[in-house]
Amino acid sequence: MSKNKLYKPGEKVPRSGQAEIVGPRGGKTGEGERTVVKGEPFPPTPKPGQQYKIVDPTKHK
Repeated sequence: MSKNKLYKPGEKVPRSGQAEIVGPRGGKTGEGERTVVKGEPFPPTPKPGQQYKIVDPTKHK
């Protein structure tokens, strides 16, 4: 899994952990992080064009 991969809302989460909301070009938005669960879809973002980047994957399997 690439650490810089961006995911769109509705895509399947590849690994549980904390996902940061980033802007259309990958920059910080100040919108915070969301807890995401493997196999579930990423939740909607506050604004159109935003995406998710997994910043703190869960340590256990």
